Amino acid sequence: MTASPKARTKRLHAAGLRAALPFLAPSFAGMLVFSLVPLIISGVISLTDWNGLDELLAPGMFAEHFVGLDNFRAILTSSEFLQVLGNTCRYIVLYIPCMLAASLAVACLLSQSRRGVTAFRVVYYIPVLTSWVAASLIWKSVLSPQYGALNNFLALFGIQGPGWLLDEAWAMPAIVLVSVWKDMGFFGLILLSGMIGIDRGYYEAASLDGAGPWARFWRITLPLMTPAIFYVLIVSLINAFQLFPQIMIMTDGGPNGATQVMVERIYKYGFRYYRMGYAAAFSWILFAIIMVCTFIQMKGQKRWVNYDT
Repeated sequence: MTASPKARTKRLHAAGLRAALPFLAPSFAGMLVFSLVPLIISGVISLTDWNGLDELLAPGMFAEHFVGLDNFRAILTSSEFLQVLGNTCRYIVLYIPCMLAASLAVACLLSQSRRGVTAFRVVYYIPVLTSWVAASLIWKSVLSPQYGALNNFLALFGIQGPGWLLDEAWAMPAIVLVSVWKDMGFFGLILLSGMIGIDRGYYEAASLDGAGPWARFWRITLPLMTPAIFYVLIVSLINAFQLFPQIMIMTDGGPNGATQVMVERIYKYGFRYYRMGYAAAFSWILFAIIMVCTFIQMKGQKRWVNYDT
């Protein structure tokens, strides 16, 4: 008796899965060992007051250190959490618009065939290749209020530069400046790929209708680049919530806690104060915040992202 098309399809799928399993197994094993298992262990640790020094797999360890949801309750009801979340949100509000504007400017410049563009294509990507440690150390010197190159440059025009990293009001904008300088090359390349993919016929038609460069940018380029912009917003928001190396090297959370952010708190509670359970709970709260923000972005894309090219 001849099998139905549905049954044949199922058999083909099963045979394809069996053939693919040997090739997928190394990736699944890596994901299990380096992602899923640490995720589960982190969730368990967040329910304890483990200090990170006692043997993790010792008999009775979990029962001895179990505190339930006390870590989450302590974090969410503390004034420190509100301050840290506020600092992180302040960074995001400053960083994302500046980064997006700088990346769009880079993409527009790279998309044009003018003299010097080839050299700029090489130079603009150098910050992306530079390690955060090296970049942060250089910028920490540049932003020195007394001997830094930036304040010395401003002094040439009679402008007294601020204290930058030593000033509570200017420390976070200084971190934003460095982050935009470092990231705009990477995100500019992504936006450039979206810009190049636009059908040139739209620009030719608009030119025939008398549209100028600005009109073509606002009416054609920007709407058709919204998928690339949406991707940049998703990635940059996740990266912004995970702000860490530039904070640790340039300000260490100071001055007066003005640059204390989520990941900086997680690191210090875990590896300086030896409150590993508290740090794990902090990381799960950060995970939940990122998930909620990403979900809102995914739902909101239908209102402004245009996938018709």
